[in-house]
Amino acid sequence: MFDPNRDQVRTFFIQAWQKRQANSVLTPLEDMAADLVQRHPEYHGDLMDEQALATDYSVDQGRTNPFLHLSMHLAIAEQISIDHPPGIRKVYSQLASRMDEHDAIHEIMECLGQVIWEAQRLGTPLDNDTYLELLKRRA
Repeated sequence: MFDPNRDQVRTFFIQAWQKRQANSVLTPLEDMAADLVQRHPEYHGDLMDEQALATDYSVDQGRTNPFLHLSMHLAIAEQISIDHPPGIRKVYSQLASRMDEHDAIHEIMECLGQVIWEAQRLGTPLDNDTYLELLKRRA
């Protein structure tokens, strides 16, 4: 199982973006990551900053962690592609029928962020039932 640490995740996104900028050959996953970065110009500066590997994107700073946000995009894309938790693909389709696909992913991301935060706060596994319930309310 692939379980990258924080620096590996950040390096992956930085290198994918650098390769895109240089018109280099990308792996399919790097291409997906670079597409996500392309859709988030607010993160371009972060991914070009040499200090990005060491930067602490704490909530106190009022900034979104670009690497967390992009990683959640990839996780949600995987969830939708395999329909896990079961039903997420249907919810995504319902949301995407009413709004831009990228905005639909951001709606899902809000729900995922909420259940991740709750699991971390309680020290419990992610609750798929709660996740799906939150998703269905948005759909």
